[in-house]
Amino acid sequence: MKWVILFLLIFSFSFAQNKPFKLYKKETNIGDTLLVIGGIHGNEPGGYFSASVLATHYKITKGNLWVVPNLNFESLLRNSRGIYGDMNRKFDKITKDDKDYVDVIKIKEIILSKEVDFITNLHDGRGFYRQHWENSLFNPSAWGQAFIIDQKKLDIDSKYNNLDIFLPKVQNEINKDLSHNHHVFNLKNTKTKEKDEQMQQSLTYFAITNGKPAIAIETSKNIDDLVLKVKYQLVAIENIMKVMGIEFQRDFDIYNKNELFNVVHDHMSITINDRVKLSLNGIRDSIYYFPLKKEDNNFQFEHSLGAVIKNGDRFDVMIGNERITSLYPQYFEYTNDKNSKKIYVDNDGEIKEIDFTKPLLVKNYFEIKDNNYRVNIIGFSKENIDNESNIKVGLNNLMNRFSVNKDTYRIEFYNENKYFNTLFVKFKGY
Repeated sequence: MKWVILFLLIFSFSFAQNKPFKLYKKETNIGDTLLVIGGIHGNEPGGYFSASVLATHYKITKGNLWVVPNLNFESLLRNSRGIYGDMNRKFDKITKDDKDYVDVIKIKEIILSKEVDFITNLHDGRGFYRQHWENSLFNPSAWGQAFIIDQKKLDIDSKYNNLDIFLPKVQNEINKDLSHNHHVFNLKNTKTKEKDEQMQQSLTYFAITNGKPAIAIETSKNIDDLVLKVKYQLVAIENIMKVMGIEFQRDFDIYNKNELFNVVHDHMSITINDRVKLSLNGIRDSIYYFPLKKEDNNFQFEHSLGAVIKNGDRFDVMIGNERITSLYPQYFEYTNDKNSKKIYVDNDGEIKEIDFTKPLLVKNYFEIKDNNYRVNIIGFSKENIDNESNIKVGLNNLMNRFSVNKDTYRIEFYNENKYFNTLFVKFKGY
């Protein structure tokens, strides 16, 4: 069971083309506040999927956790470091005509909030950081598997200003349970003020120069296993929370690979135009003849990284940088009524009122009873039939290629030529 999010704030702006990022607040109003940011670079999924799991699957019982899983939302949907340039090089100065301007200004405001005590910016970095040169993959120029600090001691009034004392405790804990010995985490000090002009434009340097302790956590781009990278990021963040006195619960075992895999790959559901709730788990690669409006379609995701991208004649449903399915539309005008008169179905011999909010579970057959709506059972075909109510239908009567996933089909209801709603039928034991 997923924890209920205590507070969700969605920043909505019409500026340029950027999709707005989200801030999730999990608060007890007791103790310190950790701000976790993912997705500043859109091609670093280890960072933003970790932040997404934090936003959805963690409950805070003491202290406070703020999470931005998708800061550079448009870029992560396109698996790009930054479609408008490197956002992490825009915190020193940015012009109003920059398409990242609104997001950068808003995240700055969040960073500078009086409630925020510590900030982590999540990344995937190249190679494996080592203090001394070993080879082209393991060397001081690498960024992966490291805690990145701008300087050892911060000249600010904070209990977390000695980063080289604070972070080794976290480093020791994460290094106790590594999948491979070469995945060891080290501490990388960029000495930003003295010698790194590029990093002087970064989010973490902006934070520390404005009185907020901040670090970056980098898992390696050379680790292909997303679930493993998420584990490393979450273990690091959990140990930061422990040092900060933030207590938490999660609804999965972080050390059980199967459970963590299921959490990372839980795509949840999408609600379309406030009518159809479509599960995205196990969904087909493409869904054809999906009833949509010609314009102003509304897509609401449970997943914090969910979005829809219009791509030619189709709508690509994305979770982060992964395309989950594509909807090929058939355009209809929608009825004004979202609620109907009661509609009944014969469900394996039992007459039930239809509930459009959840799938109808069927063992052998279903039959939509006569009603005021025209019924279209997608995947069923019978000559000279325009309305497919009062027809007994079993799994063997349906064409598999029209299923939503391996065991679920859809039944659409129309009032004359206007679309009303969709009922999903799931065959048990298929």
